[in-house]
Amino acid sequence: MTGHPPPAARLLAYADRLVRDDLADLVFGCRCVGCGRPGRALCGRCAPALRAPAFRTEPDPVPPGLPPVWAVAPYAGVPRAALLAHKERGRTSLAGPLGAALATAVAAATSRRPVVLVPIPSSTAVTRRRGHDPLSRIVVRAARAARRAGLPVTVRSALAVRRRVADQAGLDARARRANLAGAFAVRSRSRELLAGRAVLLVDDVLTTGATLAEATRVLRAAGVHVRAAAVVAATRRRHPATAPGPGPG
Repeated sequence: MTGHPPPAARLLAYADRLVRDDLADLVFGCRCVGCGRPGRALCGRCAPALRAPAFRTEPDPVPPGLPPVWAVAPYAGVPRAALLAHKERGRTSLAGPLGAALATAVAAATSRRPVVLVPIPSSTAVTRRRGHDPLSRIVVRAARAARRAGLPVTVRSALAVRRRVADQAGLDARARRANLAGAFAVRSRSRELLAGRAVLLVDDVLTTGATLAEATRVLRAAGVHVRAAAVVAATRRRHPATAPGPGPG
């Protein structure tokens, strides 16, 4: 018999993955990425760093076309350590708390209205080097958390990387915009599927805003309505644009 497994089986499989992640942390002597205490990847003392209220943030200068961006933490300390450990060292048990943090930003940006989450894509080469797609893993967890909270969200991988870009590290805002120009394309079927729907771009970190601005430009050129963007963390040189509160309409 073919087809999808029943809901109960899917829930058991999901719970089994969570248990295996935690057991790996305990059995293999893992330590908290925030404080180094032995045990879990993120201990009870450090976890609240990813549970703050969402806030509006923007780079300085703001790149043309950047939508309103919401984040839950500065890209420093525990949030930075957690994102890097998940992305570069494969600490997949961190996807849960990072996804929950992203869901908080999503909730602030959507104002509880139906929205499609569109992740910023990674190139095949980058995904192969890391051995996984960290943002996709976080977004899946974020969508689950958002739905459990009653938010009507879906996920669509509407963007693809169309050309290779240089390493962004060390580039200033202008150089990043030039580096990313034309880097993304809208997948052909996504144009039709996103027509008339509100889109929320999602990424892990906001730095200069060049990536989100370019993704927004490409989607809007295809007739897609990009309402806002949500990220887990924003770099310290970013400043809050408004006090925490309801997201854009």
